[in-house]
Amino acid sequence: MNTTVTDQALQGLAGLLNRPESISTNDGDLTEHAFDWWPVASALKKQGKAIFKPEVIVYPNNQAEVSRILKWANEKLIPVTPWGAGSSVVGGPLATAGGILMDVSSMRSIVAIDEKSLHVKVEAGIIGGDLEDYLNNKGYTLNHSPQSLHRSSVGGWVATRASGQFSSKHGNIEDLCVGLRATLPDGTEIILDSAPRMAVGPDLKNIIIGSEGSLGVITEVTMRIFPVAEKRLFETFIFPHLNSGILALKAIMGNGLRPFLLRLYDVSEARHAMKDNSFSHPVLFIGTEGLKIMADAELKACADIIANFGGKSIGSSGAAAWMERRFDFSTIEKVLAKPGGLAETIEVSNTWRDISKTYEALKAAVSPYVDEVLCHFSHAYSDGVSLYVILIGEEQSAAKVERQLKNIWEIANRTALDTGASLSHHHGIGLARSKFFREALGDGWQLFSQMKKAIDPNRIMNPGKLGF
Repeated sequence: MNTTVTDQALQGLAGLLNRPESISTNDGDLTEHAFDWWPVASALKKQGKAIFKPEVIVYPNNQAEVSRILKWANEKLIPVTPWGAGSSVVGGPLATAGGILMDVSSMRSIVAIDEKSLHVKVEAGIIGGDLEDYLNNKGYTLNHSPQSLHRSSVGGWVATRASGQFSSKHGNIEDLCVGLRATLPDGTEIILDSAPRMAVGPDLKNIIIGSEGSLGVITEVTMRIFPVAEKRLFETFIFPHLNSGILALKAIMGNGLRPFLLRLYDVSEARHAMKDNSFSHPVLFIGTEGLKIMADAELKACADIIANFGGKSIGSSGAAAWMERRFDFSTIEKVLAKPGGLAETIEVSNTWRDISKTYEALKAAVSPYVDEVLCHFSHAYSDGVSLYVILIGEEQSAAKVERQLKNIWEIANRTALDTGASLSHHHGIGLARSKFFREALGDGWQLFSQMKKAIDPNRIMNPGKLGF
């Protein structure tokens, strides 16, 4: 593959767009796009190692320009790496083979809102928080609320198969995305819309959802929207043992209850969640919403189940306070701001049968390499739950942080697979997990690799990712 964008190639790109501001080879721009929010990238940045620097950045303004660029790049065998907001925490939008980085952040229009069907159609580059604010002003919400809401794009959510903090009630991005528009590597435009539910072959949206830019560029997304809930209620519960809390989560979901907020913290993270270093119990945050009568009834039903497992209410303030600061990244950011600051987040999922095994094994495996290991369970389902692990430590230099983080990822990925857990619940694969992707897919690798071969035979799309 040609990984050098020659002067002749740059002239060809310029001819496709006819807008000088839509192409940049400025070293500052290229360097800025060499790092996402992956802590390994942070360590590289501190060392001045821009090893994922693209050769040129293009800023398309519309679907037609995306199509022209991809068709041309495919013919020239020049790699293309899609970039939404650069907020990936696993190295997903980093250009491993130079070439073209396609930044779609200029494509951020709200195309249409359908208040009869409760859909909103937007360009892929729109920031989630901007869309949510727009909808809130009209009395609606996405009910998709990742911690990165105000720094991630809607197209990025779809590309990485994202999840939000309220997924236990409202589902994940594959449940909330009802249609999309994308451009394949040869420039072909595809529009994949659906009725509320249909039995017309496989759901082809799911070929693109979670493909992390490896099969094309998402340019437009149609999302479900919901009226803002009439009432929200919060409660905080403590448990004598972590396993009691896990059993309570299982019982809540197994009995068909769907609180929009459901987060269980082990003691180590409970101290952070409660802002109390002396806190000595696992803690559960619960929130219910909807019509007042329904929110009240659901919270009472949850409380009754929790009491059966030894849980006790300590009031609403813990959960309510978390809700107010749920987009706060400052704990991680303060650590990463230090010259040798080490911080990482790892999220996996497993069945109720095996999640405790994953929790114990993963915590034991990574503890020797950091100062703190903080864990919580969220994104619950009738058959299992996700486990979110936050690592905090400090090394003598950024170079040592880089080596340690890569070592931690190797250990964590291996531990997840060995305990039967998913490789990722919602952050995606990127570079952090790509080495283990084939093993994680199992027999599915043959299907995925055949799709890749058919859709992107020249392998120009986001090279170096998803096991390739």
